Amino acid sequence: MDEAGCPPQEALLFRDRPLLLDSGQVLSDLRVAYHTYGEAREDATLVLHALTGTSAVHEWWPDFLGRGRPLDPTTDYIVCANVLGGCAGTTSAAELGDVPLTLADMARVGRALLEHLGITRVRVIGSSMGGLLAYAWLLECPDLVERAVIIGAPARHSPWAIGLNTAARSAIRAAPGGEGLKVARQIAMLSYRSPQSFAVTQTGQRTRGVPAITSYLEYQGEKLHARFCEKTYVALTAAMDAFQPSDADLRSIQAPVLAVGISSDVLYPAAEVQEHAALLPRSTYWELDSIHGHDAFLMDAGTLPDVVRDFLHR
Repeated sequence: MDEAGCPPQEALLFRDRPLLLDSGQVLSDLRVAYHTYGEAREDATLVLHALTGTSAVHEWWPDFLGRGRPLDPTTDYIVCANVLGGCAGTTSAAELGDVPLTLADMARVGRALLEHLGITRVRVIGSSMGGLLAYAWLLECPDLVERAVIIGAPARHSPWAIGLNTAARSAIRAAPGGEGLKVARQIAMLSYRSPQSFAVTQTGQRTRGVPAITSYLEYQGEKLHARFCEKTYVALTAAMDAFQPSDADLRSIQAPVLAVGISSDVLYPAAEVQEHAALLPRSTYWELDSIHGHDAFLMDAGTLPDVVRDFLHR
């Protein structure tokens, strides 16, 4: 089956043995939605999605998935699952109630899925939130991870990144039911691009009397509201903010890691990505040169797919 026709699959995990969360709470019968690409085998490439992403890699990362690309279903087995607390098929934050989640919790659920699929070794690739989650995998499951690619993500959130998420969660709590989520998305979109990117793409007006950037942000808010859950947004951003591995933790990681910074990223500045990667014993740093900020890995990847392909398949 080609990538475009690949349907989501579902696993029910922790039926016999419950999952102990970092909070001390216990969960059972967790539903996990996932996609696979390629022929099943014991080794795989595990893709970790961004904050508002899904397991459908073919929908959001077409530059990376396909014959001759970093994620090649003709030669590799590729797996991507919607994270615990997500809202794209996996047991959601709305279903869990006020149970706090951590990135380590998400990695443990991912490990259980790999066991369910008979996978014993993985190459991990994650971007944005997926990059932070890749660090959690490296720390939580060192016996499973052969190597990792971390794109546009530091090892831990700075006060700046936490502040942006705090403002977004405050908007949601101040206007529950959707309006706050729209504002949260607008705040996030400002950090996902750069001043230079907006100067090129959002000048002038599309509607008379309304600046293009205003129309753009309003559209992005409406678009996310139509497909995403505010409880998931709160739960996942809180988990990201709480993930704060120490320098000693990072120095303990033995797997080879390719860390990719983005030259114009204002959310996770390239220098921050490079600084954290330098603490890893076996890291390689590479920088994507683009004016389009954090989202450049999606919209202006340049030679990044070639760099990632070469690293994953050494």
